[in-house]
Amino acid sequence: MKNFGPEAQEKLSAAKVLVVGAGGLGVPVLQYLNAMGIGTLGIVDHDRIELSNLHRQVLYDEGDIGKYKADVAGKKLSAQNSDTEIQVYRMEFKLKNAEALISDFDLVIDATDNFATRYLINDVCVLNGKPFVYGGLYGYEGQVSIFNYENGPSLRCLFPEMPGPDEVPDCNINGVLGVLPAIIGNFQALEAVKLITGIGELSSGKLMIYDGWNQRITKVGIKRVASHFNITELAGHYEEVSVESGITISPEEINKLMLSHRDLMIIDVRENREYNKFHLEGSLNVPLSRLNAELGQIPETEAVLVVCQSGIRSRKAVSILSELKIPIYELKGGINNYLYYADNR
Repeated sequence: MKNFGPEAQEKLSAAKVLVVGAGGLGVPVLQYLNAMGIGTLGIVDHDRIELSNLHRQVLYDEGDIGKYKADVAGKKLSAQNSDTEIQVYRMEFKLKNAEALISDFDLVIDATDNFATRYLINDVCVLNGKPFVYGGLYGYEGQVSIFNYENGPSLRCLFPEMPGPDEVPDCNINGVLGVLPAIIGNFQALEAVKLITGIGELSSGKLMIYDGWNQRITKVGIKRVASHFNITELAGHYEEVSVESGITISPEEINKLMLSHRDLMIIDVRENREYNKFHLEGSLNVPLSRLNAELGQIPETEAVLVVCQSGIRSRKAVSILSELKIPIYELKGGINNYLYYADNR
């Protein structure tokens, strides 16, 4: 190809790329960088594969349900290209391990689905002088940019402060069209290839917004704000909500929980349309968007079990319900996990 020959391919084979997240964005990023001949690919993910993942995380199949994404991805990528050195980190990208994880890599790709991890990636990359490729999803829209590259802006130049848990809806609540993560993930992979090889025009200093509904791409300039690079240490924490008061239980533990708390209230924080499709018997439907306002109307009870669709909203609800000063439990994996357990026990 013009402007892409053996020299560019050698740069790819010498590159070390860390991909944080092996889900909707991470899967296409990993598959195409692996196929392109990246020398070393690091995979950071602690989640297990669920049935609800399969419509957009096409590296996995029904036989992989219940297995760790990082482990399965590592094996399948090695089968795709045995020359790539695959490094699997089956763990969360957290404050205590972030710097150690990125230390041996040239480039970080943000394939996460939450702001807490995204801001941690940004700050640790700024501190250690590493660029990262950002990708975001919402409904029919996706965003891509490169941050902290050759005197370009950082994530905080675009979004100075981390949004609160209820300020920006996430795709776990609002959904995402299955093909969209593949489109955005491949844009991220392309930016990574261009950055590594030095070809083409990069998205540093620009936010590319892809509108899948209208098949339209818009680019917005991002100015570098010098004060956002005055980071001498990482923040004390990178959390959207506090979940210290919540105790996670599995579907098979629900009956045991009911026996230990005879006055247990189940609060389902999904929207009414989701609740009406299926819900646990005896549960009270209070959508997360109304939970704060209706907190005072919740009857007195001995303990609360919080339920949502996939476990994301219940985590946020725990923080709100902690004001009740009673034991708060959350169902791991939500209704999706409950139904999978019910179908396979």
